[in-house]
Amino acid sequence: MIIRHTLAITAAVIALATVTGCAVTRGQESVGAYVDDTAITTAVKARFIDNKIVDAVSISVETLNGVVMLSGFAKSSAEKSSAEAVTWKVNGVKGVKNEIAIRP
Repeated sequence: MIIRHTLAITAAVIALATVTGCAVTRGQESVGAYVDDTAITTAVKARFIDNKIVDAVSISVETLNGVVMLSGFAKSSAEKSSAEAVTWKVNGVKGVKNEIAIRP
């Protein structure tokens, strides 16, 4: 009885150790890529805050595999293009999708 109980616990521990964890499947980012993307997003938002033309509150920033997507609203085309230009200056940015709508 004790041997069965010990074997059951051992099997459960091995199963849990093998099954749990951060597994990356096809179509998902690795942990390193996720960290890089988070750093890029943070850097872009920080530069928006420092920029006097760009309203950081009105523009959303998302990053996936180094490609930054900008969305939200700008007051002018100058603000929209400035947001894109600022984004390109951040290290690690591989591309920019500017989906900002202009709303006066």
